[in-house]
Amino acid sequence: MRELFPQLGHNAVRAGPGSAMSKNIVVVGFGPGISTAVAEKFGAEGFSVALVGRTVERLAAGVAALKAKGIAAVACPADAADPSAIRTAIAKARDVLGPITVIHWNAYGRGAGDVMSTDPAAVREVFDVAVVGLLAAVQEALADMKASTAGGVLVTNGAFGEISPQIDAYATSSKVMGLALANAAKHKLVGLLSQRLKDDGVYVGEVMVAGLVKGTGSGTGQTIEASVIANKFWELYQGRGEIRARVS
Repeated sequence: MRELFPQLGHNAVRAGPGSAMSKNIVVVGFGPGISTAVAEKFGAEGFSVALVGRTVERLAAGVAALKAKGIAAVACPADAADPSAIRTAIAKARDVLGPITVIHWNAYGRGAGDVMSTDPAAVREVFDVAVVGLLAAVQEALADMKASTAGGVLVTNGAFGEISPQIDAYATSSKVMGLALANAAKHKLVGLLSQRLKDDGVYVGEVMVAGLVKGTGSGTGQTIEASVIANKFWELYQGRGEIRARVS
């Protein structure tokens, strides 16, 4: 991870075909649920959208669905755990759409369920997604976001990252200890990036999701509509004051 920090803030802006006044969002970790809702919300507000994920077919379907709604969109396949691939994907988005205004980081890793029995490499992999990939994305888009009057980094997080004995007990019994570690690190990174980038005019915000998002998995109990989360991201981004919100 050390090699990522010295580069922060030193990427040159590369001109794309988009207008200097265009607004473009890169959604990393695209799939059903939150990322789809965020893409649709920001698209409806005038943003062009780049979708980043590992599954080419899913990205193609997402682009087609956005275009059917009149939203300009492009697919940029990449693994969120690979910083080089993430940089390449964001560069592609810039080349096609123009300068990047917003990064939405929706990617996460599920590995290392029980940290006492898993290969330590699996723990490193969840941090590659939660921290290393996110840093690479911000660095690659930073010059664009600084040049914009509306630059932003929006991070989806989960309640397993909260620091409390109750959450720790639940994460342990649910065998998602690696995810809990990664979410906690990501939560801290949001605060650090907010402090680091506020003087550059780049907003950093996080929505902590405490519950199951409707249509994204199995489980019992009350579910959360993805559109509610997307609207909360938009509210934070527009307000550019509070950096965290919790949705349950």
